[in-house]
Amino acid sequence: MPHANRMNNKLLLEPHSAPDIFWRSLQFFSLYRLAVSLMFFAAVIVSGDVLSVGIEDPTLFVRSAILYVIAAMAFLAAVRRKRNYFNLQLSVQVATDILLITLMMYASGGQKSGIGVLLMVVVAGAGLVGQGRLTLFYAALASLSILMEQSWRALVFNADAADFARSGFTCLGFFGTAITAQLLARRVVANETLAVERGKELASQLRIGERIIRDMTDGVLVVGPDGKIKQANPPADRLLGCVSAGLYLSDVSATLALRFSVWSVNRLETVETMRLVRGKSLRVRYLPAQEQMGNALLYIEDIERLEQQAQELKLAALGRLTANIAHEIRNPLAAISHAAELLREDETDVLRRRLAEIVGDNTARLNKLVAQVLELGRRDSADRELLQWSVFFSRFREEFSLHDPDSVRRIVDAGGDGSFRFDRGHLYRVLWNLFGNALRHATKADGGVRVELCIAENVRRVELNIMDDGPGIDVSMQGQVFEPFVTTQRNGTGLGLYIARELCASNGAYLELVPSQVGAHFRISFEEL
Repeated sequence: MPHANRMNNKLLLEPHSAPDIFWRSLQFFSLYRLAVSLMFFAAVIVSGDVLSVGIEDPTLFVRSAILYVIAAMAFLAAVRRKRNYFNLQLSVQVATDILLITLMMYASGGQKSGIGVLLMVVVAGAGLVGQGRLTLFYAALASLSILMEQSWRALVFNADAADFARSGFTCLGFFGTAITAQLLARRVVANETLAVERGKELASQLRIGERIIRDMTDGVLVVGPDGKIKQANPPADRLLGCVSAGLYLSDVSATLALRFSVWSVNRLETVETMRLVRGKSLRVRYLPAQEQMGNALLYIEDIERLEQQAQELKLAALGRLTANIAHEIRNPLAAISHAAELLREDETDVLRRRLAEIVGDNTARLNKLVAQVLELGRRDSADRELLQWSVFFSRFREEFSLHDPDSVRRIVDAGGDGSFRFDRGHLYRVLWNLFGNALRHATKADGGVRVELCIAENVRRVELNIMDDGPGIDVSMQGQVFEPFVTTQRNGTGLGLYIARELCASNGAYLELVPSQVGAHFRISFEEL
């Protein structure tokens, strides 16, 4: 209620502060006034004598009725075109109503004519339209008008004293009506304020709900009892394909439509797994909505994504475990390596020295394996920077040639240039592994290993291709080349390609083995800048 009082005071002071609902109410009040004035004008045209209007002063009644019609039209036009100074317009209209109705009542014989009852409607309407403001003032104005009319009648026509009592009761009715209208108006203001606040809260909750549904990783469908889709979020469109409101489930998936029709018989919460024609395995949860319209909620989950998340969690836990084990192995491994070095210093015993060499070679291999395992835990710390391929590859090739001088003639740049973001150290490790494998399996001919950077057509993507002319990878091994600890080399650890792929993933790239008729073909895909 303090909010309503502040709003009332504001409306009294500011000409443009009245909300639209106030002006609409005033417009309806103006339409009522126009109807009443036309009724009086029609009464004059039909027969004033029959209706007992204007019997004491027909001229005054006719002029007042005509003036009332003109004023009603002017007030209605002003409300529609000049929406300012709300209280001033309302007060002028009410004062005009009271004046002209009182004049017509006087011309028709006073309160006996019954026209004075219309002043009750004016006071009540003004109180409701004005939301309770100035209601008592309008009641006082109407009472003063009635008393002045009765006093003038007593002076001119020697009216009966009982007429003053009747006028007094009428004035009490004005104030009773005003007080009732004021209380009702306050109630209306309070309810309106509460409704506005609840509307804002509801709109905010709807926006939040829509945002949550839109950003969910699982698909959500709102389906009617006839199988018509009423609402769908983007994940549902991605999982089912071409899903939008207005379609039927049968238009999207015949299997899903059939299962929904079976579920609709009992409409109990159910979860089932199905494989669609597109080959996707989905988990669908049917849930009846808590409403009378018979809608249903369908939550759709991608089982492959769930399995992938479970696999990622499993690999993450396994990675932490192996990293801890590798860290614990390093200390005793260093002691073994140091002991082997001491045994190798004994030059008199050839067998002992050979055994020391075997121990040293295997400890070096184990140490390399431990270092690679420990490196897995650092793959997420990627410091991506903008790299120009031509500049980067020139420096990398120069450094790689120090390790393998033949790489200068055996590795050839097939062309292409572009920019992408990648951790420089990570890209060194990835290319070092890929070129090392390619040189190991390629022929000794010049240009046996080719590298090419190209832009994929119609896709904002840069592709780095590394190809060799060797025997290629056996078909039975192609699906396992990126799995950890899988290797065909006697001294290999089986972690090179696995680490390379993980490093690419941490930089937003993707390393894959591309089918090729000659040799092996690896491709790294980047997002184009």
